[in-house]
Amino acid sequence: MENYERLQSVMRSGHWKTANSEMLRRVLREFMRESILTPTQIGTVQATESEPSDSWGRYVVGVDDGVEYRFDANPRPFSCYRIRVGSTYRRKDNEEWTEATDPLQFILDARHLIGIDSVTTGHLLREFYNTLVADTHIRAQKADREDESILDLPFAAVDGEMEGHPKYTYNKGRMGFDYDDYLAYVPESKQRQTLSWLAVRNDRATFKSVEGVTAEDLLTTELGEQYQQFKTVVSEQGYEPDNYHFMPVHDWQWNDSIAQLFAGEIASGALIPLGKGPNEYLPQQSIRTFTNLTDPTKHQVKLPLKIRNTNVYRGILGEQAMAAPDVTEVIKSIRDDDPYLRDELDLVLPGEIASVNYQHPKYSQLDDAPYQYHELLACIWRESAVAPVREKESSLLLAAVIHEDFDGTPVVSKLAERSGRDIETWLDKFFEVFLFPILHYLYKYGLVFMPHGTNVSLIHEEGEPKRIAITDFVDEVALVDRDFPELIEKLPQKFQDGDQFKHYILKRKPPVLLTHRIVGTVLDGIGRFVSDLLARNHGYPESRFWQQLHRAIQKYHDRFPEYEDRFDLFDLYRPRFRNYCLNRNRMLDNGYEDSSTRPKVQYHGTLENPLHRFD
Repeated sequence: MENYERLQSVMRSGHWKTANSEMLRRVLREFMRESILTPTQIGTVQATESEPSDSWGRYVVGVDDGVEYRFDANPRPFSCYRIRVGSTYRRKDNEEWTEATDPLQFILDARHLIGIDSVTTGHLLREFYNTLVADTHIRAQKADREDESILDLPFAAVDGEMEGHPKYTYNKGRMGFDYDDYLAYVPESKQRQTLSWLAVRNDRATFKSVEGVTAEDLLTTELGEQYQQFKTVVSEQGYEPDNYHFMPVHDWQWNDSIAQLFAGEIASGALIPLGKGPNEYLPQQSIRTFTNLTDPTKHQVKLPLKIRNTNVYRGILGEQAMAAPDVTEVIKSIRDDDPYLRDELDLVLPGEIASVNYQHPKYSQLDDAPYQYHELLACIWRESAVAPVREKESSLLLAAVIHEDFDGTPVVSKLAERSGRDIETWLDKFFEVFLFPILHYLYKYGLVFMPHGTNVSLIHEEGEPKRIAITDFVDEVALVDRDFPELIEKLPQKFQDGDQFKHYILKRKPPVLLTHRIVGTVLDGIGRFVSDLLARNHGYPESRFWQQLHRAIQKYHDRFPEYEDRFDLFDLYRPRFRNYCLNRNRMLDNGYEDSSTRPKVQYHGTLENPLHRFD
């Protein structure tokens, strides 16, 4: 209980109630969006002058055993609602309404209505508790920082100010971490970490890299003099260093999985602990990826963690680790040979340039074992996201634009203010910088990224958007299931032979599913939240926001009329799209059961498309 004083101080700071109230509103908002709840409107109430509408609808949902919840809300694009702060109430058996601020009680009240079984509910409550503890810490840390700004932080520090995936209600569940682990390893704890290193015998482990990168050069750059010291450790134990690859490992993963599950490898000398490396790192939002603080131009490091966060375990599948450098070469070759991407858009692609995977000697013989046991020990080195940033430029994690700054002002507003532009003009520029590279890969090559807030960085100059950097290729990029000649000529034969990989690597998908990637990440994942921030804080009409985004897409179309048939193939203006349901997935589809592959995101119903009205 060495950290009990810290926990007690934070929990009694007054932020616990605020975190719970915000969580309840998020639960209502996302459950309504996913058609988990269908409330009934019973009237309207007048809005105040500072609110983004003239009135609010008043809604009631009956959940179970005479319990009802009431709240005020307004419909928004993407079949979503804005829940009014301070409007949530609960009553039972028609008694007096009392303020409702407890999302956990709501889950218990509504579980029969929703259809969540008791086992799933029990685990779900654990994830909600973990998320609430994290949210309370975040709010306590942000107090009394009104004079600071996220825009002035180093790139690596921004992850520590983010609040998680906005569409997941339990977005910081981190099942597997205890409280001490939370304080030590999560991004919002902002603890510098040095990574432990292992020597792994090269008849058990495999090293892969892009052309021109050798293991020797990589490790010399990353470790400096300590590389030779690590070789000496191997020699002193009676082994030949040339027979080993060297890789970092997360301390939590070592204690949780490696020490026990690889005990035989340690006994045989196939795996040799080497000690700490020389660099300090901060974890990114994914927790398993680290940014180098000692030298930010050095590689980022991605390491497996056998924790469950959001809907999956956060390991690294060996198959994906081995394919990562090859996928990077494909993505970069397209950029390098396309003058529009390379010169005009100046697109930055920090690639996954090298990897090591250690195949477990026993689980590798059990192909359909739970996938968490196939992603225990690997490492991916990714190029720095800040090394390409030029003088006078700054790099900002895109997730920041859906957040408020320490003083409550939207970060997107701060960017516009610093650039000297009004919000409308700034948005026009932002949409072009953000969308055009993504659209070009889609329309010309039939290739789509997963450009959500933690995979993209906005490179700006005093708030003025200049270009973007996109990361995470091997497990995120998908290809159209048509033979686009522009794509085929860039694909090595092994990627043209169909879906020969067991796991998700350059999967071929129908055009509509690639379009859904853009809708789910760019429109619903970024646009929905930015437009809400601007409406609530500046009275900026959401219809104007979506009209501007439509105009930006049309501007790209006008620039490249030769792809007109593909604009129809990847129709971003269609009236409705599938509603992919992240919360429903956990509660009603997958639960907490193990599976041999990562669970797929299921869809339920459709969402209205706010771009359709302008087509």
